[in-house]
Amino acid sequence: MITVIGLGVEAGDLTRRGENAIRQAEQEGRKILVRTAHTRSYQSVLDLGVAHETLDSVYGRSRSFATLAKNLAKAVCLAGENAVYLVDGAATEDNSVKELIKRTRGKIEIIDGVSKVTALTRVAGFTGCSYSAVSAYELAERAGELSLPLIVYDMDDRALASDCKLLLGDLYGEETQVKYLCGGKAKKGALYEIDRFSVYDYTSAVAIERIPLLEKTRFTAEDLKEIIVRLRMPDGCPWDRVQTNESIKMSAVEEAYELVDAIDQDDDEKILEETGDLLLQAVFHAVLKAETGAFNLTDAFSGICQKLITRHTHVFGEDKAKDENGALSVWEKNKMTEKHQVTYADAVNDVPKCFPAVMRAQKVGKRAGKAGMDFASVEDAARRMQEELAEFFEARAKGDSAETEKELGDLLFAVVNIGRKAGCDCEKALKESVDRFAKRFTRAEALALADGKEVTTLSEAEWDEYYIKAKEEV
Repeated sequence: MITVIGLGVEAGDLTRRGENAIRQAEQEGRKILVRTAHTRSYQSVLDLGVAHETLDSVYGRSRSFATLAKNLAKAVCLAGENAVYLVDGAATEDNSVKELIKRTRGKIEIIDGVSKVTALTRVAGFTGCSYSAVSAYELAERAGELSLPLIVYDMDDRALASDCKLLLGDLYGEETQVKYLCGGKAKKGALYEIDRFSVYDYTSAVAIERIPLLEKTRFTAEDLKEIIVRLRMPDGCPWDRVQTNESIKMSAVEEAYELVDAIDQDDDEKILEETGDLLLQAVFHAVLKAETGAFNLTDAFSGICQKLITRHTHVFGEDKAKDENGALSVWEKNKMTEKHQVTYADAVNDVPKCFPAVMRAQKVGKRAGKAGMDFASVEDAARRMQEELAEFFEARAKGDSAETEKELGDLLFAVVNIGRKAGCDCEKALKESVDRFAKRFTRAEALALADGKEVTTLSEAEWDEYYIKAKEEV
């Protein structure tokens, strides 16, 4: 079995158990490997006088930080199952050891040593408070788990420091004040400066203290929640304190439409703003429900993440989907299962009644179609529209306003079915058609006014003439 021993941070940190294990390994003729000779704790190995080999050459052969740990673990495995691997710090903190655990499926013996992180916390001044720590080599994959105060250790290369700067800058802001730790000393500076120092070695790290809310320049969903909670307090905002899910429900609709409008304008600045406004509505509703004990923001995030996983069984499960239609079919199948929809009528009736009428009509028609109740073609749907149009005029001829309105609804639904069968997004099509009409009407009126005409006196033929001209321009 491979044995891994932590050498600690300084010469003399090696534990008695670790020292005995190294001496015994030498007596048994086991191969002793040292991750690197460029640490102060390496002196402990020299003091023992045991035969060993360093793996410093592996550093030069590794093309990236991601492959270094793998290459070190591979070198240890190639040394045989009786190899002894010595690393600085605590063995359980070392990335190559973590990779070695994967390769051996945990069949190794670990004798830990003094933690590098513990030593760094003293330099950073984090003693007496809770903190999180992560190796610079793991920073990208663990970015979502980070919290302040934070220590990022193993920042032993300028290029790696640059990668850390970019990621941490995105999370906390480039101007954030940090401490650069190296050789047992701390130097204050801005986050954007951490790849500009003269020395980077195994002792290099960056420490970031907790940032007060009002000093932050980068925020998270948790920050947004805390702001809303603060606004809801007795000494908070009078308006926010009195809101309920019912009182703000239409704001979510308004913000969603404003986001769509920003997307239509292809305005990234507006899209950014409106995305934030829509997030505010979602978090506000979660905070209001948390106050009643119904659910909280974590429940909301958990629910949507679970839904994405269980609905995408063609990605996270055993289902197959060759194209977009196949993916949608898997989604709908899983959705019906999760919602306990036994019949297709359950799915039809599950379409929200507050949807815009055209959107709801298309979704209801689509779900009914999955049960087999659908038109065979666009042409068949168009023939039904002609029938509905005739029934509309028939009702109108009778002077029955209620029946006329009913037949108008049937006619509009028939038109939506034509668009649905043709593969169109009917809500989008109508919206864009109205937008075009508004632009052309605006131009047609301008043309008439330029000719000195009073638009309210124009005949139908004159309006048509101006509209045709506008249509050519807009």
